Amino acid sequence: MTDNREGPTNPLVTAMLTDLYQITMTYAHWSNKRHEDDAVFELFFRKNPFNGEFTIFAGLDECLRHLNTFSFSDDDIDYLKTMPALQHCDPEFFVWLRNLDTTGVTVYAMRDGTMAFPRVPLMIIESPLAIGQLLETTFLTLVNFPSLLTTNAARMVRAAR
Repeated sequence: MTDNREGPTNPLVTAMLTDLYQITMTYAHWSNKRHEDDAVFELFFRKNPFNGEFTIFAGLDECLRHLNTFSFSDDDIDYLKTMPALQHCDPEFFVWLRNLDTTGVTVYAMRDGTMAFPRVPLMIIESPLAIGQLLETTFLTLVNFPSLLTTNAARMVRAAR
């Protein structure tokens, strides 16, 4: 059987595009048997860029592509085991990480290109606690920069008129 799920357009966007904080928090959830608890994460911003009046939401497509193929490879797991902050982890945690899937994740979001305002959720992610934790940094990365570029382009077009 072939896997024809489309992943992110940038090959560097993998489960490893996160930070150590997210992995250690996930371990805390896992070791306290809270990793499967239902959770809701809201992705929003606090201020419009450029002291502007609005932001244009962008990056949803890449978030969904990442979600579609989210997994840790054997090489990822081997690397994580070498991290000093993770060397105390129960070996079963790494087995669990290797076998993660995102079938229990639901995403609600604005459409790409929608005008957005501070403190209004751009995306709402319902998921098991640990998976939402692992997706957080990547989703922020995949939304923040494209939204910044899109907003700047919209401001330039508006100023040129």
